[in-house]
Amino acid sequence: MILFLHATIITVNSAREVLHDGYLHVRDGCIESIGKCPPPANLSPIEVIDCTGQIIIPGLVNTHAHLVQSLLRGLAEDLPLHNWLCDAIWPLESNYADDDGYHAARLTITEMLKTGTTTFLDPMVTFRAGWEQVCRAVGEMGIRGCLGKLVKFQETNRQLAITDPRDRDLDDMSSHALVRAHREFHGQHNGRLHVWAAAGTPRGAPAIEYRRLGEVCAPSGISITMHCSEAPADRNIYHDVYGCTAMEFIRDNKLCGQPLDNNPEHLTHCLVLAHMVNLDLDVDLPLLASTKTAVAHNPSSNLKLASGVAPVPAMLATTTPGPITVGLGTDGAPCANHYDIIQEMHLAAMLHKGVNHDAALIPAEAALEMATINGARALGLERDIGSLEVGKKADLVILDPYGRGGMSATPWHWDDIGGVSPVTTVVHGCTGRDVSLVMIDGKILVRDGELVHGGRAKEWEIIQCAQTAIKGIRSRCKKAGTPIDGTLKCGWMNI
Repeated sequence: MILFLHATIITVNSAREVLHDGYLHVRDGCIESIGKCPPPANLSPIEVIDCTGQIIIPGLVNTHAHLVQSLLRGLAEDLPLHNWLCDAIWPLESNYADDDGYHAARLTITEMLKTGTTTFLDPMVTFRAGWEQVCRAVGEMGIRGCLGKLVKFQETNRQLAITDPRDRDLDDMSSHALVRAHREFHGQHNGRLHVWAAAGTPRGAPAIEYRRLGEVCAPSGISITMHCSEAPADRNIYHDVYGCTAMEFIRDNKLCGQPLDNNPEHLTHCLVLAHMVNLDLDVDLPLLASTKTAVAHNPSSNLKLASGVAPVPAMLATTTPGPITVGLGTDGAPCANHYDIIQEMHLAAMLHKGVNHDAALIPAEAALEMATINGARALGLERDIGSLEVGKKADLVILDPYGRGGMSATPWHWDDIGGVSPVTTVVHGCTGRDVSLVMIDGKILVRDGELVHGGRAKEWEIIQCAQTAIKGIRSRCKKAGTPIDGTLKCGWMNI
């Protein structure tokens, strides 16, 4: 049992309560009580943690994070999406071997934990990353993870000038392999590991293959994620190859969850579509709402790859036939350079104001909701995580705005006559470097900004293994005739 005292607690509960000088009591992995100090006298905690001057928020949810791409950070700079994929990312991913995926996953998870992410959705665990190795990393590191096992159809399309060296592994990325993985791994590690289907982006593959995937996932309750309408060219492919919009393709091929027992609120599975930048708004937004399909918004990635800006304000404003759930994602290290969801909150709250010339769009509260309760709802986990409420799992993050210098948060304070909003302080005054403590399932995994199990020595070992792994990947790329070098892009001399 652990008792947190004298914290500012941003609950993100249905009433959106913020408790000043609050307490939070954790017992058996769940939140047993929460309220204003002083706590009830009958509590007998094993440990008491004084959180004076600190902010407790729900554990952050990253709805689109490529776990094994951390090794590729900085290796595919200044390229638009399709060149970035065909000329760099896919050749690199096709040359993973041995424990590369395991070392990459540990590196990414360490970065996510240290910056406040407690739950993530990986949208594409590739075959050569090593499925079992990635699952092992999730188990060892203690994070809550939804792993999307890639179900891939023929990607290479000469007409669209798309080639993918990963196509040689198609037999190992089938729907049958997905079902086996779901049967074996789903629910492992005390329920922290969830197995999803990751569908490849439709770029010429037969639509019937996607329908078959939907027909496999619905009766098995396997949730699905897919990259969708990311680049302008993707929208054209839906129109020119399939004769429909993105969401018409999703609906017609039964990828979205289907109602159970004629209850539109209870679906066979979740569907999270990443990016959704280049849409036919009049058609796609109503379909997103009516099918209860969630969106993973990735502002950093979409900007860096010049894909555009997702119409998130329009998504959040959609009320008929129902609200659209929008979560946040960092995407992968080669297209965002980080896995810090707090940075994504800040960018998401700023970007749409400027693009739409409307300072009222995406307030800090909406950005925090996207990274917490909306993300949990997108993953079908809102009953367990996403807010700080009695009975929910004790997944939480403590931010110490003053503990590491604190200049960007100063003069944040709150007293009986008010002060600076703590939500504004979190979204616009903090980054992942301000994370002091991270708890998942009632277990402290990060304390004083470092991993509890192994500390800096463990972190350094993870870094060294990652550095060795990427050297091997690049060497194999070179031998295969596809050397990848992210340097010299801007004419700088590297000696």
